[in-house]
Amino acid sequence: MRLIIGMLLGAILLAAGTYYHDSMTTSTVATGPGAAENRPMVNWDVVETNWNSLKVRVQEGWADLRARINRA
Repeated sequence: MRLIIGMLLGAILLAAGTYYHDSMTTSTVATGPGAAENRPMVNWDVVETNWNSLKVRVQEGWADLRARINRA
């Protein structure tokens, strides 16, 4: 029972977080110079771009950490 409640709560929090993010970053006018950078998160190409940048940051951080450990 706890598993089902946890899954429902997680889905609700995910939907609420996505809605909040999209409502804060998307302007009411979807045209103009800032429209490309303020696209809603529900566009899969935006999610892919964010995911790729996160992977690159994690890889760079991991490489930096390994370099620090090797120097010590």
